[in-house]
Amino acid sequence: MKKVSVLFVCMGNICRSPTAHGVFEQMVKNAGLTPYIEVDSAGTHAYHVGNPPDPRSQKTALGRGIDLSRQRARKAAREDFERFDYVIAMDRDNLNNLLEIAPDDFREKLHLLLDFTPELGIREVPDPYYGGTGGFDRVFDLVSAASEALLATIRREHQI
Repeated sequence: MKKVSVLFVCMGNICRSPTAHGVFEQMVKNAGLTPYIEVDSAGTHAYHVGNPPDPRSQKTALGRGIDLSRQRARKAAREDFERFDYVIAMDRDNLNNLLEIAPDDFREKLHLLLDFTPELGIREVPDPYYGGTGGFDRVFDLVSAASEALLATIRREHQI
């Protein structure tokens, strides 16, 4: 069976997308699905390429049992659309940036993360970078809820 692959994308790949990457990867592991689902993250801009996630993201995640320290920021590339089955943007700006580089044949792979949880009543994961620590907690909570729904969708669509 081919692995299902998921790429989470935000602007710099140091706050929201690494958090989503870590949360989703842990959920996949807890469900015993690591052999079947691959997870990665990237940014639409190259501001932080090679850097670890923001210390506030790491602290928030570690406080909830998830270690982000091994992740390193990278920039999303056109080739990602061939490699990943799901390309998940955190907000509309990054979704639009991804649409600019997406080959026409692969645009159906693009999603907003919070579209998997319409009951939350919001569509975008807010960028916590310029705010206080409460923003990082909010991002973690939103990402966790949406990740559960995304995992259920993948399990249903790919029968795993």
